[in-house]
Amino acid sequence: MVTVRSLFKSFEAREVLKNINLEVAQGEVVAIMGSSGGGKTTLLRCISGLIDPSKGEILVDGIDVQKQPEEARRHMGMVFQSAALFDYMSVEENVLFGIKRQLRLKPAEQMKVAESSLERVGLVDDRYKMPAELSGGMRKRVGIARAIALNPRVMLYDEPTTGLDPITAYTIDQLVIELRKDLNVTTVVVSHDLNSVFRVADRVAFLHGGELIFTGTPAQFAACQEESIQELITKSQTSVLEPHA
Repeated sequence: MVTVRSLFKSFEAREVLKNINLEVAQGEVVAIMGSSGGGKTTLLRCISGLIDPSKGEILVDGIDVQKQPEEARRHMGMVFQSAALFDYMSVEENVLFGIKRQLRLKPAEQMKVAESSLERVGLVDDRYKMPAELSGGMRKRVGIARAIALNPRVMLYDEPTTGLDPITAYTIDQLVIELRKDLNVTTVVVSHDLNSVFRVADRVAFLHGGELIFTGTPAQFAACQEESIQELITKSQTSVLEPHA
C-alpha cells in the first residue's frame, strides 16, 4: 500500500534521509521510530506529499506521490502532532472543512459523514465546542475524525500520543487499533513513545542518522542489540511490553 524506494532528502547541504527503502502492506501498522534528528518526521512528510524528496520514489496505493500529489492525498488521512485545528471553527466545522472541499455531497449528507466520524471517536456530543474548550486528547480525536471522514486508505499519524497523560495516550492507541480493524486502513505512525509503539505496531522501522537501520516486529526490535536502539529503550525508562495480539 505504501512503497518508498531509494529515497533521499536534503535541506541545503544537510542530508536528512539517505537511501530509504520501506514497504507497508495493506492493513499493516508500521511505526517509524528514531534517534533525535534521525529523520522520522521528514520521512512521514515525504510520504504525505507535504515535502518533496531530493531523489527517489514514493507510491501510495500505486499512485506516485510526486507526480500526482493531489490524487495521492485523496487516499491518505494525516493526523498532525498539534492536531492542526482551526481555532475559529467548532469541532463539527473542523471535521466538515475537508468534507466540503473534497467530497461531492449534499449538505445533509456532509453532516451525516461528519456526525459518523465524530461518533467513531466519541465526540459527537462535543460537536459545538471550540478547540480552546478541548483537552489535548480531545483535540487529537478531532484531528482523527477529520482525517477518517474522507475515507482514506492510508492513515498517517505524527506523534499521536505526545503531550498526553498515560491514560489518554492509551485511549488514542486503542482508537488507532480500532480504526485499523474497522476501516481496514493501512497505518504509518511516527512516535517516540515505546509503550504506544508496542501496543499498536505490527512492525517497527528505526532511523538513525538518516538511515533505516532496522525493520522488524516489536519483539525483534526489543531484542535488537544495535546501540542506538538499546539507548532509546533505556532512555524510555519503561519495561518492554509484549507485542499486541
